[in-house]
Amino acid sequence: MTKRRPLWDSWKRSRTRRSGSRPHMIYLAIGFPPAAKSSTYRMRATANQFAAAGWDVTVVTIADEAWERDYGLDHTLVAGVDPRVRVVKLPLFREDLETDVRAYTERRALDHNDYLTELREQHLKVFPEPVFGGWRPALEEAVLRLHRERPAELLVATCVPYVNLAATWKLWETHRVPYVVDFRDGWSVDVINGGEAFPRDSVSGRWETKLLTDAVAIWNVNEPISRWYRERYPELAHKMRIVRNGYDAASIPAESIPAPADRPLAFGYLGALNLPVPLLEAVLEGWRKARAADPALTDATFEVRGHIGSGWARGDNRHAELLKAAAADGVVVGGSVPKAEVVDFYSRWDVVVLMVTGGKYMTSGKVYEYMATGLPVVSAHEAEHDASTLLSTYPLWTGAVGLEPDALAGAFRRAADLARNADVTERDKARVDARQYAREEQLIPAVREVTELVLGVGGPAGTAPGAAADAPALAREGGS
Repeated sequence: MTKRRPLWDSWKRSRTRRSGSRPHMIYLAIGFPPAAKSSTYRMRATANQFAAAGWDVTVVTIADEAWERDYGLDHTLVAGVDPRVRVVKLPLFREDLETDVRAYTERRALDHNDYLTELREQHLKVFPEPVFGGWRPALEEAVLRLHRERPAELLVATCVPYVNLAATWKLWETHRVPYVVDFRDGWSVDVINGGEAFPRDSVSGRWETKLLTDAVAIWNVNEPISRWYRERYPELAHKMRIVRNGYDAASIPAESIPAPADRPLAFGYLGALNLPVPLLEAVLEGWRKARAADPALTDATFEVRGHIGSGWARGDNRHAELLKAAAADGVVVGGSVPKAEVVDFYSRWDVVVLMVTGGKYMTSGKVYEYMATGLPVVSAHEAEHDASTLLSTYPLWTGAVGLEPDALAGAFRRAADLARNADVTERDKARVDARQYAREEQLIPAVREVTELVLGVGGPAGTAPGAAADAPALAREGGS
């Protein structure tokens, strides 16, 4: 009986390609710019780094109009996309986010909840994902068509949505195109509540197992999630890599200096307000108590910027009501901030507040950006949280105090002291230490490794065919 060559070895064989041409990669990235989603920054940087490493990248995402129903659009993001990257937008939409009642069926108009239940059951029959499962046929057809137009040497799928994995498998099954699974937050691990999201013998579990078994590489955003997968699939541990979200250097001010004594302090939060209501209530109560008790916080403001909800509830939900009611306590509510303007907000704030849900499996990409600013950080999350692990060595952190309002009030007061008294030397050291989390520093080694595995060229310090020798350096400088 002939011994089967391991897939890991077979990927190292060079694939036939036109002489002098760049290899082609299909990137399933639903949420690519201009989608105003937190994952869009990782997607943009991933496409840019593969382009810088010598690949011709074709991104598959969905129509801009679909994001107008969801979190909205940020067109400033598009300017940062490498011009060599091709973007294909499929006419896919979330029916459940439709707000035009004229488009409703009679049944939906009369019983919306019953309609949603039936819609999700229909999606689950196609793929085990209740919101996006119905997109499977369109995504499969799209990758097959793109491969017919120009054969791909690699496919990278970033999840969510997990239905991207169906299209990934279709291209592998029919044409043996190697693929990378960028799980970001994982699938079988419940990053919010902790523990297993579904068993291995479930429909989702069987999908996950077969996709990971044949993957070139499996990327996750932090050590706890990667550890979960190494323990769940020990035979695949050699494929798993931690590729953190990191931060974009263009969003970070040139310096961090102590707040002057002649003006009120400015606290700020930047990010989507898709938090549990009790978490936001605790933060606002802690802020109110701190401001009332500490003269250092007299006239201080707490500016909250970001999307308040999504879809039909955007800007009109319990979160918005709580924030509006807190105006008397110096809480200022804006809206979302275009990526190109993020640096301006960090420049005018004295303290940043990290509000994030989840526990030990959750990090939040925002923590890297906050650390890079060199500003004091107030944590508003569970004490046992991966953000706490990262911040444990950050000198301007007020600690993991949990979500009791009195404890949060103490954290706000300590941050006020740091804002006035932490000197430039301490701030500069914090900023230097955070440079390891720059987004390109996380992605370049991962992209280089995949290029070597798939094309069998380069090596740890090499570049892909068609890439300039200084491509990684150029990618670092390009604000990707």
